[in-house]
Amino acid sequence: MKRLWLLVAIVIAGYFGLVQYRVSGPGAEIAPATRSSGDSDSILARAFENRRSNVQVEGRGTVAKLLPDDRDGSRHQRFVLRLQSGQTLLIAHNIDLAPRVDSLREGDTVLFSGEYEWNPQGGVIHWTHHDPAGRHPGGWIKHGGRTYR
Repeated sequence: MKRLWLLVAIVIAGYFGLVQYRVSGPGAEIAPATRSSGDSDSILARAFENRRSNVQVEGRGTVAKLLPDDRDGSRHQRFVLRLQSGQTLLIAHNIDLAPRVDSLREGDTVLFSGEYEWNPQGGVIHWTHHDPAGRHPGGWIKHGGRTYR
């Protein structure tokens, strides 16, 4: 009976270990928006430099460019943020799961929480919305005194 309980405990621990790995990746860092933008900028710079993905991060940037919505599959509002460090990030905000940020203009400041994925142009932030299945940390965008999740 002890062996059965041990096996069950190992399976459960393995499951939660895999879920954690999938959600945040190995050695993932979280940069809360309450830290200075320089802290989150340095975490994002390291993630870019090391070609890391699946990094849950919060930060702030200035809208450098508004892009057309991505309408393939789930619809995403897209815009490019420039961080204080100069790095640019594409924000891909799922507007099938969260409200569109209608009042967004170039030059506006945006706070964000989401998952960083590496690409050669600086990276992409996605998961800026809640997870209806509850398996992924919820993200958000803050703009103009409103939170979009």
